[in-house]
Amino acid sequence: MADGTFEQLVAEGEAAPVEGWDFSWLDGRATEARPSWGYQRLISQRLPQVAAALDVQTGGGEVLAGVEQLPATMAATESWPPNVAKASALLHPRGAVVVADPDEPPLPFADAAFDLVVSRHPATIWWSEIARVLRPGGAYLAQHVGPASGFELIEHFLGPQPQARRARNPDDEREAAEAAGLRVVDQRVERLPIELFDVGAAVYLLRKLIWWVPGFSVERYRDRLLALHQRIEADGSFVAHSTRVLIEVRKA
Repeated sequence: MADGTFEQLVAEGEAAPVEGWDFSWLDGRATEARPSWGYQRLISQRLPQVAAALDVQTGGGEVLAGVEQLPATMAATESWPPNVAKASALLHPRGAVVVADPDEPPLPFADAAFDLVVSRHPATIWWSEIARVLRPGGAYLAQHVGPASGFELIEHFLGPQPQARRARNPDDEREAAEAAGLRVVDQRVERLPIELFDVGAAVYLLRKLIWWVPGFSVERYRDRLLALHQRIEADGSFVAHSTRVLIEVRKA
């Protein structure tokens, strides 16, 4: 836990760099339990077995860069310019091509281009495009964010969000994948604790995960941040929960 006054902790969270998908700044400030299946380990086992693969919405490329052996043809897409630059720096030396893409259909690749498509925490899932770029017999293996993930923190700032809590339902994802002609061969859901030890960690997360509290700024939400700080001071931490979904689908 970081020591400091409310103003000091908020200032630290506001000044921390948020490019890429590296959360090491939170070491000692927050913890998040990881899913039992080990997503990076799974793709590390699968990627060397294929000739061509695509990582959709790669972020800063950190997850893919941690895979020891990549296939001969490896591509990745990303929409946010700072992440495109970071992913390119990490992945180009590994022989992977990073393509700037707006995360809207169509994917900038030919039909049946890939044996395997992977993705960790995509903001959007375009099942028809995944089906299009997969070769017959190819697979999509991904870890999605599930329903009501982080909502204890989100609702602290925004109040109750009943409609949003119903989004990202795994049953809906299964139906959408099947409607695109894909067969779901594995789907698992886990709900895991997130523990924040100071208000600076919350500021950092809300600056980085900009879709959690749209339009977040310290100035706009100072009162709610102070209430969160006081709660952490009283209880020792603030606990929320993430929901993670492992899904694997195959193209006939």
